[in-house]
Amino acid sequence: MSARTAVRRPALAAGATALVAAVAGTVLMQPAAYAVPAADGGTLKITMGAPVPNTPLTRGGAASTFELTVTNPSDKAAPFHPWIHGLPAGPSRLRSQDVSFKVEAVDAPATDAAVGQQGGGWQGLFHPRGKKIGDGFEVPAQGKLSWKVTVGLGKDYPTNNGDLKMEASTQARELAPGGGASLTFATDPAVKAGKFTTAFDPATPCEGSTDTDCRELNLKYHADGEGTFDTELATFLRIGGPKPADTDGLEVRARVDGTWRQLKGESGSFELPRTGKGFGAASGERSVRLQVKLGPKAKPAQRTEFDVAAEFGHAEGNKVPFASAVTKIELAAAAPASPSPSPTPKASTSASPSPSPSPSTTATATATAATTTTTTGGSSGSLAATGADSRTGLFAALSAALIAAGGAAAWLGARRRKATQS
Repeated sequence: MSARTAVRRPALAAGATALVAAVAGTVLMQPAAYAVPAADGGTLKITMGAPVPNTPLTRGGAASTFELTVTNPSDKAAPFHPWIHGLPAGPSRLRSQDVSFKVEAVDAPATDAAVGQQGGGWQGLFHPRGKKIGDGFEVPAQGKLSWKVTVGLGKDYPTNNGDLKMEASTQARELAPGGGASLTFATDPAVKAGKFTTAFDPATPCEGSTDTDCRELNLKYHADGEGTFDTELATFLRIGGPKPADTDGLEVRARVDGTWRQLKGESGSFELPRTGKGFGAASGERSVRLQVKLGPKAKPAQRTEFDVAAEFGHAEGNKVPFASAVTKIELAAAAPASPSPSPTPKASTSASPSPSPSPSTTATATATAATTTTTTGGSSGSLAATGADSRTGLFAALSAALIAAGGAAAWLGARRRKATQS
């Protein structure tokens, strides 16, 4: 998914870039499997028995086992492509290693299992042994298949996540309406799961400027609940205009330690300074001031409305954004500066004594014109050249590695016009 698409659909768990891969038992599945559920449309029904032991799960501790059964009440055999999605209570995304997963056939063909992450969540898949990941089973007419599924928490299960909900479904339209099932596992110690909240303040003219080619934004964010994020948080600013070329030449700055620093990016995507590991409720509310400006190479020649989204995600592990804020800004090319009119010379007349000793005194008018005006303009909000290439490659897909924040440069406080002499 392109950056421009992302900014128009900030609910990125539903729009993550599709990936299908299997490495060492870990699988990344097509996001549409969960983002746009299509389980209903068949005849199958899933049930999940009570876990044994039916006690809270501890990080790195003992697991629990439950029986999963799929029933086919129809008069003909039906395919079944089982799929379990793990959804934690809390803001952190789950990585494949955060939940252990094992499947054993009870009344079913020999089975292999794989774990992974998809659409921001954890997933577990199982399939006939010797077949490839994604292959399904066949449920006999008027029959059923069953398995024992064992689930546990990894030692690094996020500290700001609480209970784990396991939803059983299929990868295809194979279930009767309401044919899915779910179980919720409590965690020990119990965690009061919170939320991560972010929002933009209304846009304002850029600091020290009233020009229409620059707008300033304040992005606020905070977390509540218990625990903290166990990775750095990466934040991306996505900007989209009515036409793809509208974002060419946009320049973005962030205020860091009292200094405006230009961010690297292209096609309307910019990475903001990262938030350190351990961010949580005790960190309080944070904010970052941003400036978005039409640079010298910007395309819009008239007032243009831009969609702006800030996306927060883990800097490592499962990088699918978990929170976003959206707003709109309008930018227009700054009006050209009007040249200062040259002052009209004023004639001054002075009486000078005649060097002649003649008794007739003659007053000689001497005209002088020696007025010079120097005008100093206020801050125009123009961005300094910093050597950061606005075409630098960035964030090709949401599952790709997030790059480091861009090079820094000083903000010019004022632009001075050259003195004009008449």
